[in-house]
Amino acid sequence: MNIITKKAISSLGYGFIPKEYIPKGKNEYYLRNRQNRSGIRYRQLSQVEISLLEKNDNSSDNWDKVLVSEAFDPTLVKRCSFFGLVRIGKLEPYFHEFNNLHMPVGLYNSTIISCDIGDNAVIDNVNFMSHYIIGNDVMLVNINELATTNHSKFGNGVLKEGEKESVRIWMEICNENGGRSVLPFNEMQAGDAWLWSKYRDDEKLLQKFREFTDQKFDTKRGYYGKIGDRTVIKNCKIIKDAWIGTDAYLKGANKIKNITINSSPQAKSQIGEGCELVNGIVGYGCRIFYGVKAVRFMMGTNSQLKYGARLINSYLGDNSTISCCEVLNSLIFPAHEQHHNNSFLCAASILGQSNMAAGATIGSNHNSRGADGELIAGRGFWPGLCVSLKHNSRFASFVLIAKGDFPAELNIPLPFSLVSNDVSRDRLVIMPAYWFLYNMYALARNAGKYTSRDKRLDKSQYIEYDYLAPDSIHELLESLTLLKRFTGQAWAKTLGKKMSPEACEKKGEQLLEKYPETVNSLEILAEGFENSRRPVQLIKVAEAWAISREMIRYYGITQLLRFIQEKGFRNWKQLATRLPGKTTRTKWINIGGQLMPEPSLKKLIREVKNGKLADWDAVHAFYRSVSAAYPAEKFRQSFAALLEVTGLKPDGFSREKCIRLLQESTKTRKRISDAIYSSRARDYENPFRKMVYNNDEEMNRVIGRLDENSFILQQQEEEKLYTEKVREIIELLSA
Repeated sequence: MNIITKKAISSLGYGFIPKEYIPKGKNEYYLRNRQNRSGIRYRQLSQVEISLLEKNDNSSDNWDKVLVSEAFDPTLVKRCSFFGLVRIGKLEPYFHEFNNLHMPVGLYNSTIISCDIGDNAVIDNVNFMSHYIIGNDVMLVNINELATTNHSKFGNGVLKEGEKESVRIWMEICNENGGRSVLPFNEMQAGDAWLWSKYRDDEKLLQKFREFTDQKFDTKRGYYGKIGDRTVIKNCKIIKDAWIGTDAYLKGANKIKNITINSSPQAKSQIGEGCELVNGIVGYGCRIFYGVKAVRFMMGTNSQLKYGARLINSYLGDNSTISCCEVLNSLIFPAHEQHHNNSFLCAASILGQSNMAAGATIGSNHNSRGADGELIAGRGFWPGLCVSLKHNSRFASFVLIAKGDFPAELNIPLPFSLVSNDVSRDRLVIMPAYWFLYNMYALARNAGKYTSRDKRLDKSQYIEYDYLAPDSIHELLESLTLLKRFTGQAWAKTLGKKMSPEACEKKGEQLLEKYPETVNSLEILAEGFENSRRPVQLIKVAEAWAISREMIRYYGITQLLRFIQEKGFRNWKQLATRLPGKTTRTKWINIGGQLMPEPSLKKLIREVKNGKLADWDAVHAFYRSVSAAYPAEKFRQSFAALLEVTGLKPDGFSREKCIRLLQESTKTRKRISDAIYSSRARDYENPFRKMVYNNDEEMNRVIGRLDENSFILQQQEEEKLYTEKVREIIELLSA
């Protein structure tokens, strides 16, 4: 049966903190007084004011416990019941207007228990309001329950005094069995979640992260909920244990419990109709509306949940959108787009700039004996319509998966590739460098789109959006080795020869460089890409080899150009003395959207464990220091990649070779611009796309003229500027 305790009405509003948790010499209001930074000077009510309040159907268990500011107007308080210590700021005869909501300043038709209320608040029809600190010009209208408990943690994974470990909130990301669980905390970044979930074999590191989280928050009981200045909350049912920033807007939410909602004048957060949020943290500038369900979750800055989306045991990175679908046990890096109906049916780590097509089912728990599978996908992951994948699977950066039901686990190390399931021939087919060959328009446009959508107020942590970057270039160089090996193996097979992997790579490189037509005649098969016995075929390998090497050279030269301009070199001699004398290509790791050289990551882990980095603020400062060094590190990596793909040594990088590569890069830049145009032009030439229009003019009116496409025009202009810049640099180096 339900146990309903009966207590004296005179105790309502008092004893918020149990006596055993109140420090010696303190009272139950000591934390509340610390939290209230309004600066309002309170006084007791006069007898005239008490009479006016009672005349307006107000009541209090003790009017001496209702304190007000000097500019308090008792005529603006009607039909309210007060219990415990209530402090009220000034009330003046105005009305507030917000989004067509017009409400007079004052307190009306509400039950208010032990709260602090700022200046000129609007509180109307709040049925139960308990233990909150309310800012200035706040509007609270039609709320069933607005309450805080003495052990509230506001979504953070910590414990309060006297609580058992079993009540701690863990966020079970990356694996459904909870083996990669992390403790959420306000200001947690995607990189924090990735580090904590990844290195599960390092017990000392995990213990440090837990200590960092616990020491970030006070364990004392008795903190009040807060609602910041100018926040508007209307027509909501239950808001419990919530910490809400300034300028937020909540309307029609069903339930908001154990939540922090970050919001500010520059980055306002909104919660809309039918939403239910439990045990979570919402970043600055987020929008959540239309029936969203989120439990044990975190949202980064400027992200959206909408149209019935479900986010459970998951971290959603900055500048991301999830709509109409469910995401479970996942860690998602910044700039993720997931619309329509699709699902993460098993745990996933998605490293950002990703897009989930309608009907995509990422993972299935039907190919193992437990719900413990994982999927890891690099930047730019794009599963097509109705794709179904199995765990465990892993994908390099910018992998596009064609529509299909993939029957076995996949491990695709080739970036920018297209993965297809050829059912008729029962084989997996992979086209390396697909994006470079056939869809430069989307590839280049997305890079600019992510940059323009980055609305973070603090961008000191650099998030890489360019498709050519240290991580993808490293993967491209590794993929060239695989293409050489598989080509050599295919050639050896046609002759019935057995060759070592090294010999295959040597022969494959010779064929790819000198005899591409021979390569195109071979059936080139890959190994270790699919957990099955059926063939895995690579197609258009010769073209992929050529364009991949060209793009690596182009990347290296563009970074060299940036280096020359930043340093202001005026001739070749100045440049040559500053070029790296030793080049070593290192692996780069994506830490929550920030790319970091592997040695820096190892240093971070080492300094966390030895105590040099003593808290999460220090870890975040380390991220920023690595971000500050990113341009220099990126240049060193790009120069190493340039030398590797051209076969040069540092002392062999002469002025003549540099100028030749600069000239070659202008041709690549034009090829990119032309490819962007041609990939979009195919949409205007396809008869099946044109058949819905009576004529070209109707088509142009509907989808816009090709020659007026703003992105294409922008790319063509950038190509001209790039060519001119290269010409100027060549003149400097030739002097």
